[in-house]
Amino acid sequence: MKIAFVTDTGTGQHPDYWEEKGIYCLPLQITCDGESKDEYTEITYSEVIQKLHEKKVLKTSLPSLGKIQDCFEKLKNEGYDTIFAVPICRGLSGTLDSMEMIANQLEMKFVGVDCYCTAVEQGCMIETAKKMYEANIPIDEIIKKLQSIADSCETVLLCDDLDHMKRGGRLTPMAAALGGLLKIKPILHIGKSTNGKVDVLDKVRTMKRAQDRVIKHLKELNVDSNYTFIVAHVDALDAAKEYAQKIESQIEGAKVKVIDLVSAVGIHTGLGCLALQVFNEMKD
Repeated sequence: MKIAFVTDTGTGQHPDYWEEKGIYCLPLQITCDGESKDEYTEITYSEVIQKLHEKKVLKTSLPSLGKIQDCFEKLKNEGYDTIFAVPICRGLSGTLDSMEMIANQLEMKFVGVDCYCTAVEQGCMIETAKKMYEANIPIDEIIKKLQSIADSCETVLLCDDLDHMKRGGRLTPMAAALGGLLKIKPILHIGKSTNGKVDVLDKVRTMKRAQDRVIKHLKELNVDSNYTFIVAHVDALDAAKEYAQKIESQIEGAKVKVIDLVSAVGIHTGLGCLALQVFNEMKD
């Protein structure tokens, strides 16, 4: 058995980053004004942020089927007979199902693991899978380990721009106007409990209350210093740093890393969004 490990740019990393680690990465597509471009290779993160400032309506979609086909055919010609994939979750994208379909058409074995989210956790999972395989750990044990990481992951989104969600069709104009008037901050979350789909956790009146509610939620989930903590933002670095400090002050031993929120999520949530992702990669 010769296994190729495959992911996509939902990890927030350029395909070149993964190539250096011996992992194959397919770019998600970003569409603006009717034109689709491959994430990172044809449109940069800074260009995405600029378009959000211009109030452009952006959409995301799975890697083109042609590129998935070309990648898998190349891998098969190089002697690979198995694809091990951890792409963006099923609840957000059809990538995993499309990869499986094309692998089956090429008569290649397919192993796919749903991360129930995307971003840093997704990258951790595919990298963990490859390292474990190289350590001669059986595939079923690798899958079990990845599922434990996915099970532990919770991602909570604090959206600041309701008008953006209205433009993208994710909020009615009336709801956006009412939310703005009342200063309502929707708290959204995604993980195994939501089956990889974005769902409403709560609604509060201010960003401060929203952050306090998120920290309370983490404590209810028994999140502790063994977890990886990531605060990601959409062009809101100062607010993200303050949020990270607040988390560290209220969860003993927590060390929070601040990063840009991946395009696949930030495009839909809009500028000012703060996202917290936690997962336990040490849990068996």
